[in-house]
Amino acid sequence: MKANGDSPLGAPIEPAPRTRSTMSAPVLTAMVVGTMIGAGVYSLPGEFADTTGVVGAAIAWAIAGTGMLALAFVFQRLALARPDLDSGVFAYARAGFGNYVGFFSAIGYWVSACVANVTYWVLIGSTLGGVAPEFGDGDTIWALGLGTLGIWVFHFVIQRGVTRATLINGIATVAKLVPLAIFVVLIMGGGFSWEVFTDNLYAEDGSLGSLPDQVRNTMLVTVFVFIGIEGASVYSRWARRREDIGKATVWGFLTVLTVFVSVTMLSYGVMPRDDIADLRQPSMAGVLESVVGPWGAWVVGIGLIVSVLGAYLAWSLLAVESLYMTAAHGDAPRALAATNRNDVPHRALLATSVVTQIFLLVAFTAESAFEFSLELTSALVILPYLLTAGFAAKLAFKGTRVATATVAAVVATIYSIYLVYAMGLVYALIALIIYAPSTVLYVWSRREQGARVFTRVEAVLCALATVGAILGVIALATGRISF
Repeated sequence: MKANGDSPLGAPIEPAPRTRSTMSAPVLTAMVVGTMIGAGVYSLPGEFADTTGVVGAAIAWAIAGTGMLALAFVFQRLALARPDLDSGVFAYARAGFGNYVGFFSAIGYWVSACVANVTYWVLIGSTLGGVAPEFGDGDTIWALGLGTLGIWVFHFVIQRGVTRATLINGIATVAKLVPLAIFVVLIMGGGFSWEVFTDNLYAEDGSLGSLPDQVRNTMLVTVFVFIGIEGASVYSRWARRREDIGKATVWGFLTVLTVFVSVTMLSYGVMPRDDIADLRQPSMAGVLESVVGPWGAWVVGIGLIVSVLGAYLAWSLLAVESLYMTAAHGDAPRALAATNRNDVPHRALLATSVVTQIFLLVAFTAESAFEFSLELTSALVILPYLLTAGFAAKLAFKGTRVATATVAAVVATIYSIYLVYAMGLVYALIALIIYAPSTVLYVWSRREQGARVFTRVEAVLCALATVGAILGVIALATGRISF
């Protein structure tokens, strides 16, 4: 490694730690689908109805679908163009923009995975609250206790081995698609009304702003439900064949896009938009209940619990792998790269469980635990996506003359920049409050290696991130921003 830690564009970086290549294309696809279909899909009707009408939703899905499809093609292309790079979002940012930026990408992705896991326990609590008031909207002490228990049960399951955990995830992925299929079939079979659908074409409530504002305000929701598109890429070192990574990414994305759009748009044909927006989460349960009665809510509730538990497992695996690979490449303390006899990075797993527990506690201080977790997850993951798209664009314009690869990279980059705009200043500052202090881990790892900590550009970046974090803390302390 160079003394200043730079990795020139297009040049190999340190080889990733190899392991048994045990994941086939179907298993990798299950990782992609399993991570994207979790808590978010069950909240889509209420989240969209609270923000926009049919037209705004259609535009939002068109933008998100195009942008995320481009990102899927980016991951597919990079898997083949740079087979020396494993662990996706971290490795691509590192190779394209240097060690410190790569570290930021890895930490942002890791923390976003931990916060995403918090949404699962909040939504499970809210679902149980429909039949057991003690769980409320997933924000009571009972819900907190359930989430805490779940975090540590899954911790010990994953410790038993990644292969066993991915097998469980595959089973859960198939199981979670069943209630979603039931929802679509029942709504299309008799619950859908074109009259209600056309009445919901536009959100008449002036407080929702103009149509462009409505579309913008749905972006963090669409980002949240699509997080996991990189699942096969993150686990690339386990793939049997390199080309399976790209196939799994594209097919997994197309599967979940179909599900997400169907659930969202069909719901507009069942109830008035205002009524959908007022439903408790998971709002999909209320939509189906209005069509078939209470048993519809039970179907959705059971499906949600199965879906969320499977997604939690998949996301925990991705979080652990991301942190482990960061440490294995020397950009986080080497202790986090230690593995147990089951080839599980047990210290990275412990750090993931602890951070998830901390954010679970933080979420319960927020006005809406679910909204806070959803939006913070999305805000944190935008930077890794932007850096991945940016790396693909640099490769494309540097020498790769494949038209489709260039177009995909440019579209994905523009889409990621739009997401930064949609995120807004509030969540940008909150994200920096997390990014800046994490630099301590980077400094620690660089000193372990006796390497130069920062280049001049990296030192400036660190200073800017620190200033942003300080402004964020001041804004929180003075009440200028809240969650």
